[in-house]
Amino acid sequence: MSLFDLPENGKLGEQPLSLRIRPRILEEFIGQEHLVGKGKILRQAIETDNLFSCILWGPPGCGKSSLAYIISRRTKGNYVQISAVTAGLTELKAIVKEAQRRRQLFKQKTILFIDEIHRFNKAQQDALLPFVEDGTLILIGATTENPFFEVISPLVSRSRVFQLAPLKEAEIEEIIKRALTDKERGLGNYPLEITEEGMKLLVRVSNGDARVALNAIEWAFKSQFSQSPEKILLDTPLLQDALQKRAVTYDKDADAHFDTISAFIKSMRGSDPDAALFWLAKMLYAGEDPKFIARRIMICASEDVGNADPQALVIATACAQAVQFIGMPEAMIPLAQAAIYVACAPKSNSAYAGIAEAMKDVEEGKSTEVPLHLRDANYPQAKKLGHGKDYKYAHDFDGHFVPQQYLPDALKMRQYYYPSEEGMEHFIKERLKKLWGNLKNYE
Repeated sequence: MSLFDLPENGKLGEQPLSLRIRPRILEEFIGQEHLVGKGKILRQAIETDNLFSCILWGPPGCGKSSLAYIISRRTKGNYVQISAVTAGLTELKAIVKEAQRRRQLFKQKTILFIDEIHRFNKAQQDALLPFVEDGTLILIGATTENPFFEVISPLVSRSRVFQLAPLKEAEIEEIIKRALTDKERGLGNYPLEITEEGMKLLVRVSNGDARVALNAIEWAFKSQFSQSPEKILLDTPLLQDALQKRAVTYDKDADAHFDTISAFIKSMRGSDPDAALFWLAKMLYAGEDPKFIARRIMICASEDVGNADPQALVIATACAQAVQFIGMPEAMIPLAQAAIYVACAPKSNSAYAGIAEAMKDVEEGKSTEVPLHLRDANYPQAKKLGHGKDYKYAHDFDGHFVPQQYLPDALKMRQYYYPSEEGMEHFIKERLKKLWGNLKNYE
């Protein structure tokens, strides 16, 4: 009988679908090829049962617990699993005592898997340290938080940190198909079908978390099984209801994706923080990659704000780093902060226009030969070739400036950068006007 068959009491099986189809061996594991692909160190350690203390760091539903489950089935050691949410020092002491006994009597190692290890306080983490250090325990910690911030440094230094990535869309789809077709542990024994739009919705809304997609399938299936057991269609309305999340018109491979990011950028360029926040919210709700959004904010900070407010690029870059460190859903906060800052900043595209003109001259083959006085003179025979002759060292002059030619001869009167009157560029413009006078046009 399938685990999902109806028993006598009429209730469906109690074990969640996400647990039933959890991979049992590495060959069934989907994703994280950078860690468990052929020849990778973590895969070799699992296959040879030669494990070492490590911390699995990654977002929800990316495979941390599944890897621990595979290890539990593979190892010949004593495998113990606890959750840092419920376990305390008393339980830890009992585990250590048993591990010491097994090590002494049977030469058997103990692997301790701690889920949500960042929930342990400092005292609890300190209590683990000596037993990880002396090999009594092989620690496998799982965390969604940055272990370099949330786990004490001595424990991190005695462990390998493996960073897991959110599952790719193709990987989520593969997991969904396995759940729908597996007759032993999944729903393969049932007249169940998913529409193309339903699949796209699940893949998109799961945002790299396989558990979200599997839970939605299970809830949708259970809600329909008693009503129409002959045929169950997982379509968009049913899955939306199961997800309790309305789908927005947004397909990463279609026009809505490009239209939305375009509206977001144009809102920041147009100094409308409210519109920028709205389009940002739409993208995040639809499951857009927050790193993609952060990159677009950085580009806008340079292209549309530029030196009118140089701090905009600093904030946008800090936002991108924060997104990388903390992940969703918290990443929406620095994204919102950066988008608001860029939207509200004074605008100038002078840097963008300047590099575009310079690139055009280079592409058109205009002379790019370096003038003799600017060439490297730090090697034998350079001076005989005239390199560096008549070069004026700026720091030898008042104000650390002296006018001289820096462009190739054919372009010596060319000007690319025309600072605007906006924000900091007004002051940049005044300084350049003072330095170069009538030699360049900064009016």
